[in-house]
Amino acid sequence: MRKRHSAAFKAQIVQEVLKEEKTIAQIASEYGVHPTQISTWKAAALKGLPSLFEKTDSDYRTEKEEHEKQLQELYAQIGRLTTQVAWLKKKSGLEPP
Repeated sequence: MRKRHSAAFKAQIVQEVLKEEKTIAQIASEYGVHPTQISTWKAAALKGLPSLFEKTDSDYRTEKEEHEKQLQELYAQIGRLTTQVAWLKKKSGLEPP
């Protein structure tokens, strides 16, 4: 039966390997994982590392959509607050009818 390791567990092991304080063999015996598997995880992590710093067009579109939505909500809130201030001024007698 195969062991299934979580992504957090794999990341923890790869971080230890990258620190280079212990050998892969030492880390493997400490965690009970085969050294070849650790080397595979390290290679996958290093291969995927550059993609962490790249933004795709969909990321930009999502950010733009979220920004537009927030902008509309803020304009709506400004409109409500302006109406409330005008009403309060009228009711308090500070502004002529």
